Amino acid sequence: MVQRILSTELAAHAGEQVRLAGWVHRRRLLKSVAFLILRDRAGLAQVVVSDPAARQRLAQLPEETVVEVTGRAVANPDAPGGIEVVEPGWEPLSEPAEPLPFELYRPELRVSLPTVLDAAPFALRNARQRAPIELAAAGVRGFRATLDGLGFTEVHTPKLVGYATESGANVFGVDYFGRRAYLAQSPQFYKQAMVGVFERVYEVGPVFRAEPHDTARHLAEYTSLDAELGFIEDHRDVIGVIRDVFAGMVEAMAGSAGGAVAAAGIALPEVPAELPVVHFAEALERIGAAAGEDLSGEQDLAPAHERWLSAWAQREHGSEWLIVEGYPTAKRAFYTHPDPARPGYSRGFDLLFRGLELISGAQRLHRYADYVAAITARGESIEPYASYLEFFRHGMPPHGGFAIGLERFVARLTGAANVREVTLFPRDLHRLTP
Repeated sequence: MVQRILSTELAAHAGEQVRLAGWVHRRRLLKSVAFLILRDRAGLAQVVVSDPAARQRLAQLPEETVVEVTGRAVANPDAPGGIEVVEPGWEPLSEPAEPLPFELYRPELRVSLPTVLDAAPFALRNARQRAPIELAAAGVRGFRATLDGLGFTEVHTPKLVGYATESGANVFGVDYFGRRAYLAQSPQFYKQAMVGVFERVYEVGPVFRAEPHDTARHLAEYTSLDAELGFIEDHRDVIGVIRDVFAGMVEAMAGSAGGAVAAAGIALPEVPAELPVVHFAEALERIGAAAGEDLSGEQDLAPAHERWLSAWAQREHGSEWLIVEGYPTAKRAFYTHPDPARPGYSRGFDLLFRGLELISGAQRLHRYADYVAAITARGESIEPYASYLEFFRHGMPPHGGFAIGLERFVARLTGAANVREVTLFPRDLHRLTP
């Protein structure tokens, strides 16, 4: 039997008998000839049907039916890839497909987002719908390759944890063999612990946030790209790694997901050799001066502030990327290292990309006594943190890290209005299926 080839391999087999398999993407039934457009994971192939009996059989073959096609590959500059299959025979590999609520062969599905999400396993067969998932996959490959090249070790931390200490009100509780457990909000504590083992670690995995936000930018479960590195001077070392990570992710998308870039109709961003940085206090001064307001008492950036700063970075630095460093200590996690030179401010930062916060990162505390002082100063008991704090009794280096929300990044890349558009089977306040 002739071995199956993909649509993109047809050109290498011109003049030969070939075997393809995939889905009936579209049928074009003309008066004297018919065309079967076959879709596989690589692309499209054109099959020419000129025999009247075969043409009649094709008319009974609905779109999305899975078929195997045999025939002879011949050159035709008007066909996809410049080659087509003639004198075909085919055999359905499953029963005829049921109709879908949209026509997949169209370049864009003109239906509501809920309709697309309800039919996600089928809607993703459309090239434009599938493109963000392919971009995400390429981005993860770039993330891993970059950090592997920088001496990081990939780790896999538990997603079932016995305590809820990080934003504890927003966790999902589960019954763990009769005990109370929680779905992990992040691998934060574990990746810090592993700095004491491997020095540099990263993880790609799901995180869970029981935040009651029904917005276009929040999910109850998303993919987090986490990294933590030891023996740093300060948070600027972490920012340098972030720059390299995004350069690697964009390069991977350009190199291995060019078809998805084209299908999404986007241009990939340039990552500057050095990310521009502005201090939080200076950022507020600039925003306040432009708006005629006094923002000196603000402790965080509003979404409108993030958009303004991104536009400013584009004007002043020609960059779609901006680091805002030095957030007030009171508004950052307890493990964030304060800035010794500026009391009240921290060595925590956010990365803004195209008007939206994409990353939160920081240098962390690494001394046990500093953790006890920070937790006590917030009026909390150290008991819930006991196992976490134990790490810092046994020699931890100065360290810091960051986390990227994969779906949020891809949404900004593609210009999606809603993060659910680029999420595989999104989970939110209302959606638990499919």
